[in-house]
Amino acid sequence: MAPSNIMAVLIDKRRNVAPKVQQILTKYGCIIETRLGMHEGVGQECSEEGIIILRLSNKQKANELKEKLEAIERVQAKMIELKFDD
Repeated sequence: MAPSNIMAVLIDKRRNVAPKVQQILTKYGCIIETRLGMHEGVGQECSEEGIIILRLSNKQKANELKEKLEAIERVQAKMIELKFDD
């Protein structure tokens, strides 16, 4: 089985940076197999911090995505490769 490439993206000041993050995620949408976004609160009480978990299909493009996201102030991204030993 191929390894799973997982990226965790931590976003602060969501109201300011979310449009930039979304624009980049849309550009790399073809390699995003799964996307889960989480933040606390609802409506006007939303937290300014959030996290997005992505499962990505292409490791090389995933590294490009990570670089683009981390170029945005108040955004951190970490890659995790999960696989079973044969």
